[in-house]
Amino acid sequence: MTWPPTRPPSRRWSGPPGPTRPRWPGSPPAEVRRQVVLLLTSGLGALERREDPGGRDFAEARRLGADRAAQGVSVAGLLCGVQAGRDRAVELVVRHGRAAGIPDEVLLEGLLTIGRYAAAVERAVVDGHRAAERDLARTGAPARARLLRRLLLGGPAGDQTAELARFGLRPDGRYHCLVAEQPDPVRAHALHRQFSGCGGVLGTVEDRLAGLTPRLPAAAPADLLVVVAPRQPLARAPAMYTLCLAALRTAAHRRLRGLRLVTDLAVPTALAAQPALAELLRGALLGGLDPADEFHRELATTALAWLDHGQRLDQTAAALHVHPNTVRYRLRRLRELTGGPPVEEGARCPVPDTVRWWWALRTWLDPR
Repeated sequence: MTWPPTRPPSRRWSGPPGPTRPRWPGSPPAEVRRQVVLLLTSGLGALERREDPGGRDFAEARRLGADRAAQGVSVAGLLCGVQAGRDRAVELVVRHGRAAGIPDEVLLEGLLTIGRYAAAVERAVVDGHRAAERDLARTGAPARARLLRRLLLGGPAGDQTAELARFGLRPDGRYHCLVAEQPDPVRAHALHRQFSGCGGVLGTVEDRLAGLTPRLPAAAPADLLVVVAPRQPLARAPAMYTLCLAALRTAAHRRLRGLRLVTDLAVPTALAAQPALAELLRGALLGGLDPADEFHRELATTALAWLDHGQRLDQTAAALHVHPNTVRYRLRRLRELTGGPPVEEGARCPVPDTVRWWWALRTWLDPR
């Protein structure tokens, strides 16, 4: 028999990824998925053509190793992911091969081929990782990353004057804390170069591009989310980093992109930190609405737009592309169902009531 065996047409050679699916730490999921797909496709091609895996080009595996080195992932941690993937592949081959009635000797032949391929992948991954480590060491990137992680994560302080000066920071300086969604490694490198023009220190911290910079970047890629805090003393860097992470999660949930200031995201970030209170407010103010009723959702969407546009009927109507009378009607119907907010001509919700209704409406329309 040859490998791989012909599969019966009534069976699918599949195995939905389960909870044990390997994921390399410090990796954007889409990039990991792309690299794993390429490695698996290459491996399946080698099996089908019964090639010697040692003779194949493992450029993608070397790139995977280099990418993880740039993200601060150790070679041991990286190999854990590779070996978990190999173990998962072996498990699926044995399970589905036996279910398909493939003889054990054929399965053994295939497993031996998988083992040779996996060993070649491991060697290429380690080669890429070590080559990238040598390049990073020449540029001082590991020392820069260690300093940045210590400053942002509140590590041991001591006298850091000389180390700060090495990377252009001053103990008495004030710096913007910057955190970005992690793009694929190629774009991350380009983004690092772009933001490095503002001075300061940038690197990968907890799977994200982060940094401390004396000046705001002029812009960020339109399809990438970057959150920046106002300039603060270095001693406040851990607190600013924590706020940036919270604001980044809030902005990502709202599908925002581009350069965003923490201060502009203050209200939704603060409210997002209180999900239990949001749920209580949602039930207390909007209990008369049915989430499955499209008309009720239309009423809530209109009310939220009305609050977002300064409680102005004309601006709300323009934003929703309807007549102001339609907005007025929907707000009155919402008031009949829920008891608020007021919609009389010239009436305005006090600030506390505006926040309560805005928070309840947003939570009702977009529950997490």
